[in-house]
Amino acid sequence: MEGDKKYHRAFGVYGICINEGNLLVIEKNRGPYNNRFDLPGGSLEEGESLVAALHREFKEETGASIHVKNLIGTSDFIVQWDWDPYTHVHHIAVFYHVDVVGAFDQNPFQFEGQDSIGVRWIKQNQISEETASPLVLKAMKWVYSNEFDFNVEVYNDWIIKN
Repeated sequence: MEGDKKYHRAFGVYGICINEGNLLVIEKNRGPYNNRFDLPGGSLEEGESLVAALHREFKEETGASIHVKNLIGTSDFIVQWDWDPYTHVHHIAVFYHVDVVGAFDQNPFQFEGQDSIGVRWIKQNQISEETASPLVLKAMKWVYSNEFDFNVEVYNDWIIKN
């Protein structure tokens, strides 16, 4: 990677949940995807497995329990993000197909580190680079094509929405 760029590496697990063609998303309130739709999920805690982290993150961000149906794949994203001392985030994401078990909470419990301020179902026509994270864009492509692109996606002109 280029010398004048400094990358923050983020790794997380994310759930793709579909109901009648709609995608379950959270409303993000911080980070490079601030004020955009994002997939429920996130980082692993010390000693936590991938699937255990997915269950915990989904519960924290949506209030719902999930059933993990299958692993979809892993991909990564390079997103321009000036977060001192970094210039970019290299986001590595593991995607799972999940079903919600029971109800979710449209207004998740707020605690230090919580980055979800709401949960909702969205349609394909509500998704664009202006409204959604790269993870949501990739998820919706998978929903409608049933194909998963493993190649890195680079967003050099990403605009942080404050």
